[in-house]
Amino acid sequence: MSAAVTETASNVMRTPKVEKITVHMSVGESGKKLSNAEMIMQTITGQKPVRNVAKRTLPAFGTKKGEAIGCKVTLRGDSAEKFLNLALAIQGKKLSMKSFDNTGNFAFGIEEHTDFPGLEYDPDIGIYGMDVIVALERPGYRIKRRKAQQKSVPVDHKLTKEDAIAYMTSKYGVEVQ
Repeated sequence: MSAAVTETASNVMRTPKVEKITVHMSVGESGKKLSNAEMIMQTITGQKPVRNVAKRTLPAFGTKKGEAIGCKVTLRGDSAEKFLNLALAIQGKKLSMKSFDNTGNFAFGIEEHTDFPGLEYDPDIGIYGMDVIVALERPGYRIKRRKAQQKSVPVDHKLTKEDAIAYMTSKYGVEVQ
């Protein structure tokens, strides 16, 4: 066992945790497709999604500035843990090394919403994929977000790519390739 793993096991402040999970679906247009995506996302996550709007007009993609083109849900706490276990099971508990960034966060995609239990293919709806973005942090990161006496997180307390991989391997049994 490495020194980093034994240190996090003995020190609660060094143990990473899931801060939030953002589930995102982009359909590229508003209307029936976006309504279907919102309904699917609400079924999967149990929360009402928020619409994302286009930041600029792109004629090549047929989008106008301010038009709703996607939806997202942010999960925290127990619902985030439950969803992450389910999403990782759908992925086969395997993640790519490229999925992790240098600050301990990671993301992966789920190609079909029909992979979730209880959802079946409906030709009227179609198949939708989604992105799952997981933000990990250690206790004490609040100092960078609080209103009074805001400070930056010390360098030795920040999560690294290796810390995130070790945490996901030990807590969730994920195989990183």
